[in-house]
Amino acid sequence: MPKLTRADAVAAVRNPLAFIAARWTPTPRTVRRAALAALVMSVLIVVTGGAVRLTGSGLGCPTWPKCTDDSLTATREMGLHGAIEFGNRMLTYVLCAAVGWAIIAARATKPYRRGLTRLGWAQFWIVMSNAVLGGIVVLVGLNPYTVAAHFVATSALIAVATVMWQRTREGDAAPRPLIGKAVQQLVWVLVGASVLLILVGTVVTGAGPHAGDSSEVERMPVDWETVTKLHAVLAWIVVTLTFALWFVLKAVDAPKGPLNRTRDLFLILLAQGVIGYVQYFTDLPEILVGLHMFGSAVTWIAVLRVLLSLRERPHDEIGIPAPATEATVGTRA
Repeated sequence: MPKLTRADAVAAVRNPLAFIAARWTPTPRTVRRAALAALVMSVLIVVTGGAVRLTGSGLGCPTWPKCTDDSLTATREMGLHGAIEFGNRMLTYVLCAAVGWAIIAARATKPYRRGLTRLGWAQFWIVMSNAVLGGIVVLVGLNPYTVAAHFVATSALIAVATVMWQRTREGDAAPRPLIGKAVQQLVWVLVGASVLLILVGTVVTGAGPHAGDSSEVERMPVDWETVTKLHAVLAWIVVTLTFALWFVLKAVDAPKGPLNRTRDLFLILLAQGVIGYVQYFTDLPEILVGLHMFGSAVTWIAVLRVLLSLRERPHDEIGIPAPATEATVGTRA
């Protein structure tokens, strides 16, 4: 371990990421685990956000960024609802830590991988913007449109985290397609249908009975039964497209990667469909709605993994040099 000098301390303050990267090289396994941790936390924040809504704790902390006008944290008088809402806010810091760890691991990788590092920073900015959006949700009294936007932003976070996790297991060479263009187009139709399914799902939630708080909360002015049936139709379209994709991949003798990812997606969709129908016919019990929200995040990851399995990225022998300002720090190592 080299002795740190005053110049090292100054360099660490000016550019801490470069300072760490100059003195530490993570193993590929460490980088993969860091990216996976960020992905897991992005899914967990969906689950805890669902718990806030389903327990009616959305306004457990009635203001933002403080929990109350006089207290940064939840107080004993606020009871369980305050604790649940404040706990969800605190989990955002854990998410930030996981994303920060992914950024550090990506930046310290040798050779320098600019694309991987940018994916980490993209997650950071989505988390920051979504935290502000979450504050707006509270300040406007759980307006259903802001709640829907909050969930969509989290879905975007999951998408970026999934791509980063995949990229940690690949090289930086140009992607090479593993299947033909016609099959790729079918997969993009599947992705588009899945996005539409998620968006309509937010409308179902925005119009449904779980408003997120026991007080009078605005709901979306649409017929809940109608939009729920539309959601079910879209779900069946996604299932049909997935089965058709699996059949086509078998017909063209596709590699195991796309076939296995498509099979996984099909099984997840079936499980998600069972939960969806059971919750519908049992008057939306909170535990099943929570499982359905978790299933939505897992389904979205599975769809993206199908898309990412259509190509391969070999490892490029020529690395990308670190930025000049960071390379200077590295000369002191």
